Amino acid sequence: MAATDGLDVYVVGGAVRDELLGLPQGDRDWVVVGASPQEMIRRGFVPVGGDFPVFLHPQTKEEYALARTERKAGRGYKGFTFHTGTDVTLEEDLKRRDLTINAMARRPDGTLVDPLRGRDDLERRVFRHASDAFVEDPVRILRLARFAARFTDFTLAGDTLALCRDMVRNGEVDALVPERVWKEVSRGLMSEKPSRMFSILHETTALPVILPQLQWNNEVAQATDLSAARILPLAARYAALLSQTPGHAALSRHLKVPADCADYARLTQVLSDRFDMLPLPPSASAQAHLLRRAAYVQETLEATDSLRKPARFRGLLEVVLCTRHSVAENLDAEISRIEAWTQILDCYLQVDAAAVARQAGTAAQDIKTAVRKARLDAIVACLEQMPER
Repeated sequence: MAATDGLDVYVVGGAVRDELLGLPQGDRDWVVVGASPQEMIRRGFVPVGGDFPVFLHPQTKEEYALARTERKAGRGYKGFTFHTGTDVTLEEDLKRRDLTINAMARRPDGTLVDPLRGRDDLERRVFRHASDAFVEDPVRILRLARFAARFTDFTLAGDTLALCRDMVRNGEVDALVPERVWKEVSRGLMSEKPSRMFSILHETTALPVILPQLQWNNEVAQATDLSAARILPLAARYAALLSQTPGHAALSRHLKVPADCADYARLTQVLSDRFDMLPLPPSASAQAHLLRRAAYVQETLEATDSLRKPARFRGLLEVVLCTRHSVAENLDAEISRIEAWTQILDCYLQVDAAAVARQAGTAAQDIKTAVRKARLDAIVACLEQMPER
C-alpha cells in the first residue's frame, strides 16, 4: 500500500500558485485532512514539525502537514496556538493563509479547490489578504512585500493595504525579530525587482519600523534594481540598498546580516567616496600631483583589501556603477572610471612581492616597506600610461 492510499491529501500554497502562473514549481507542500499524527506515523511518515504536526513522506521526503487552524494568543508572529484535530476542514486550513493566491489547493486528480477565489486574483494580478486574520501575523507584511519584488506586475488591494497600516499602527510590526526580517529582506533582494519590496513596505508605513536607518528614495530604488538586473550577488545588492544610508553599520548590526554583506555595504561607501580619483584629469600630469594621486589610490586599494580579495573589489566597482547610473549626467565617464580602477588593480596585483622581498634584505619592516613601494611604483607607472580624461 502506498503511504498516502486512503488519505485525503492536497498540494497547497506556492506550488499551486506557480503552476497556474506557468512558472517552474519548487518544492511541493501537502495538507492532509482528517488524519491523526498516530496514523501518519503508522504509515511510515517521519514527524519533523515543532509547533504543529508536519511529516516527511517515507519515499519522496516531501512535507505533509495536518490541516490546522490557528488562534492568536499573544503579540508578534509567535503568539499563536494551533488546532490540528481530525475535524479541521481543508477550507479552514486555507483561510488561515496569508494571501488568496497562496490559499488554493489541488487534489491528486488535478481538481482545483479555491474557496477564496485566489485564481481570480491571480488573473487580476492582485495581492489580497485571505482573511482578517492577516493582521495577526506581522511576518505577512514582509512576505507580501517580498512577493511584490518577485511578481512585479501585481498590485496591492486597497483593503489589504489598510490592514497592513493598521498592523503598523497597532504595534504588531514592533514584535518582528531581526533574524526574521533579514530572512525575508535577503530573499526580496534576490528577486527580479527588489525595489518593489521596499516600496510596499514604505507604502504600508512599515519601512521605518522594520529598517529604521535605511535612507530610501528613487535613486536607491534604481540602484538596487540595477544590481539585480546585473545579477550581482546578495552582498552587492545589499550594498546598493544601503548606498545612501550613513548609518549602514548600525543597520547591519540591527539586522544581524552576514559579515560579507556588512563589509560590502561599508566598503562600497569607502570606494564611492574615492571613485572620482580616476581617470586622471589633465591637471594631474605634474609629477608631484601624480605621486599624491597614486598614494591615495594605493590607500583605497589597501582599505578595501583588494590584494587579498580582488574579485570583491571588482564587485564593489559594479555596485558603485549601479549607484552612479541613476544620477550620472555622463554614463560613459562613469564607465571610464570603472575601466581605470580595473586597470590599476591589475597593475597592483602583478607586483611580484616574493621577488621584491628577496632583494630587500631580512628585516621584516624593510621587506614590508619595499613591497609597498613596489606596488606604489606600479600604480604610478599605470597612471602615467593612462590617457587623460
